[in-house]
Amino acid sequence: MGDVLIVQNSLSGGPGRVGGWLEDAGLKLDVVLAHDGAPLPGRLEHDAMIVLGGGYLPSEDDRAPWLAGTRRLAAQALADGVPFFGICLGGQLIAEVAGGVVTGDTGAPENGSVPVTIRPEAATDPLFHGLPPVVPAVEHHKDAVTGLPEGAVHLAETAACPYQAFRVGERAWGVQFHPEVTPARIREWRAEGYDPGEIYERAVADEPVSTPIWRRVTGRFAALVKERAGVPVRPRTNPSPA
Repeated sequence: MGDVLIVQNSLSGGPGRVGGWLEDAGLKLDVVLAHDGAPLPGRLEHDAMIVLGGGYLPSEDDRAPWLAGTRRLAAQALADGVPFFGICLGGQLIAEVAGGVVTGDTGAPENGSVPVTIRPEAATDPLFHGLPPVVPAVEHHKDAVTGLPEGAVHLAETAACPYQAFRVGERAWGVQFHPEVTPARIREWRAEGYDPGEIYERAVADEPVSTPIWRRVTGRFAALVKERAGVPVRPRTNPSPA
């Protein structure tokens, strides 16, 4: 079938629609509520790994003691070529484990739906190829990757946060934005200096563009997971861009 370990780092920060899209693709999700004390596996035996967002830096073990185990599993995934997707904190964790730099409370914070520019390097990327030049994505962060790991491929950027998406090796991706989040979730966030109603309405307006794109990217990731698990991928009857 193909099973995916998902590390959840906050009560409200679940896999959201990305989890639903992965299940629609036939994958089995193993969501570990690490923030609630659920134990992480001693070793990664899953076909893929996803680390979700949370209000921590990747090495804040004093506030989030499970992050040490998450970094250990992340290092194994990178070494073994296990498909890996990191969102917000998860993306920062991938960068740090691979030798990049993450800085807390840096630059201008980003909140709500933001236009993300897809870089030319994405043209040959397994997940980001063929996307429009600019794609809306939901943001909610003040910490950021400030230095990519050596050899990482820079895939997407914004003016406020240059490292919006990147790939480490052949099968690990980090993103600063939240493809799993719908506009309804934005209403739960506290974003100082932002009008909650305004950023919610902007996200609603962007949904018809953003949702199909992030569903497509998630589907491409699911196909990689199935490939690793040895699950045959059936061709589409009416092909659409993969």
